[in-house]
Amino acid sequence: MTATTATTTTVALWRDWRGWSSSITTLWRRSLRFRIISITVVLTSFAIFVTSLTMSLVIQNNLFESHRDEVLSDSLSAVAAAQRNLDSAAVSDDPSAARGLWADVQDTIPRAASSTHIAVFPIDELPVGSGVRAFTTDLDVDLLSAGLRESVVSFPERQSWQSIALTLSDGTTAPGIVVGQQMFMPEVGAFEVYIAYDLADSERTLQFVQSTLWAAGLILIALIAGISWVVMRSVSRPIIEAARTSARLAAGDLEVRLPVYGEDELATLATSFNAMADSIEAQIKELGELSLVQQRFVSDVSHELRTPLTTIRLAADMLNDQRHAFDATTNRTAELLHTQVQRFETLLSDLLEISRYDAGSVQLELEATSLAEVAEDIIGQMLPLAESRGSELRLVAPGGYSHVDMDPRRVRRVLRNLVGNAIEHGEGLPIVVTVDSNPYTVAVGVRDYGLGMDPDNAQRVFDRFWRADPSRQRTIGGTGLGLSIALGDARLHGGTLEVWSERGAGTNFVLTLPRVPGTHAADGPVPVHPEDALADVMGPADADPATELREVYFTETIPTIEEGTS
Repeated sequence: MTATTATTTTVALWRDWRGWSSSITTLWRRSLRFRIISITVVLTSFAIFVTSLTMSLVIQNNLFESHRDEVLSDSLSAVAAAQRNLDSAAVSDDPSAARGLWADVQDTIPRAASSTHIAVFPIDELPVGSGVRAFTTDLDVDLLSAGLRESVVSFPERQSWQSIALTLSDGTTAPGIVVGQQMFMPEVGAFEVYIAYDLADSERTLQFVQSTLWAAGLILIALIAGISWVVMRSVSRPIIEAARTSARLAAGDLEVRLPVYGEDELATLATSFNAMADSIEAQIKELGELSLVQQRFVSDVSHELRTPLTTIRLAADMLNDQRHAFDATTNRTAELLHTQVQRFETLLSDLLEISRYDAGSVQLELEATSLAEVAEDIIGQMLPLAESRGSELRLVAPGGYSHVDMDPRRVRRVLRNLVGNAIEHGEGLPIVVTVDSNPYTVAVGVRDYGLGMDPDNAQRVFDRFWRADPSRQRTIGGTGLGLSIALGDARLHGGTLEVWSERGAGTNFVLTLPRVPGTHAADGPVPVHPEDALADVMGPADADPATELREVYFTETIPTIEEGTS
């Protein structure tokens, strides 16, 4: 896939917002760069958020405390100036003089204070005719809480304050502080003095600082994301290139190498990777040459042995035909010679076939063939051998009668090998050959009820020259290559050859072939794991194999031929 196609696909994935969740999940799972940048941005954002929030709260608290101290000092100065006027004036019984003095106080407090929001109330009842009365300027008395007024009355020597929402002259509200304290007028009594200050300027300053902090945080996050992307790109690009090169090397492109830039750790990694690739290429080429030599040797030896083997076989056949004229020892020798020469000839044929598979020069000769008919023919051919071993061959064929393109010679060879193995290892018990089909595949299973194998041994039955029990001799011939060749024939058809086996329960081989040549076989109609209940009916594995219970089971449960359609 080209870079343009990949980019187009990515854009198409992100265009549909409903698929964003799955797209992000996929990108998180597959992209190291996206994962690292996402983690960096999230953690950085969290750290910047906590830092900005902490700084904002600290600035807000310090700004408030600073303005609070200022207004407390300003209020104290204004009341002190008014108190000095009251203390320095000679108060007489003349009401007009008291009113003049009180009017001077009303002018002094607003002039000395930096606020016009003032309220003054007498604490005790004023003397009659004193000419003094409470006054307010731009301060709503309802904003004064009962607790504040009680504190001012109870503690005449100190200031009391509280935060309020102050209504400004334009009708808007702003945060504010109201400060209360006592003022004493001789011959009249004590007064409650309240001066309110608005903190609108402080609020605007705080908002500016906060907005600056958040904007700086967002810019910082963007810068960190960009820096992370640049750093990760410079680091991840060699890693991505190494991954792609490794994939190409694993796919068989032995000439591919990583470019080396600079002298850093990534350059060392690329150099080491190239050295490893050189070593792998050299070893693979050496192994390939050895494999070719081995294949050529096997093929040449097999071909070269055919001529003397033909002569030996003709001589062995002649001796075998005339063995009855010999004495007993020579008769037996001629018979053994004839048997072993036949086996040697079969071994050479198998070796030639194996060498063809190793060289990749095997070709199928397809022909429309019925698998059920092939199974019937093989059973007919192997029937004398089965009877000589005391085994009965049974065919269960509910399907597999329609013709499918296959190489009949190779399929016959596979079935002949499977049935022969079942006869040899079936311990004289019946052998069931099952043929069935579905819309996609045809399959045949060969099931015996002999000694069976352990699962570990069953995994190795297709290895060349391997036997589960090395001490057990082959009694009906065989070269040790039959199952390996059978597996190659199955794979050549695009099919499978599977095995199930259990100690004391027997073995089941299943060959599955696709109906359409060139495709791979899907799940076949014949299960690899047998579903019959024979193991439960038969009892322990060491029971007598020829019990009447087994005879009744096979007689009543498994018909000789079960016909059907494919």
